[in-house]
Amino acid sequence: MLKRQFPLVGGGTGYSSWVHLDDAASATVLAVEQKVRGVFNIVDDEPAPAGEWLPYLAHCAGAKPPLRVPKWLARLLAGEVGVRMMTEGRGFSNGKAKRELGWELRYPSWRRGFRESLA
Repeated sequence: MLKRQFPLVGGGTGYSSWVHLDDAASATVLAVEQKVRGVFNIVDDEPAPAGEWLPYLAHCAGAKPPLRVPKWLARLLAGEVGVRMMTEGRGFSNGKAKRELGWELRYPSWRRGFRESLA
């Protein structure tokens, strides 16, 4: 990140969902204690496009803004999966975890998690 080795691909329109380690741990504890079964998305409340979260992460890390590279070049360097994640990814919902586990996030936003973790 500090050496600008993680570029923004295309328009950076692919969404990602984040979770702080503390929030992931608390969800895991609740699931174990309640002996629940099933699949839960353990993510924060704000899926965000790469064009928004990557520059913010660079800022919080004290790095220069990410370089932008076209999709064709990113395909050569990172492959199709990397390009799709940065341009077509979709966010996830934590509604089931909140509803069924009674889970509450300490870091409901990736912004706060990035800022506090990198301070």
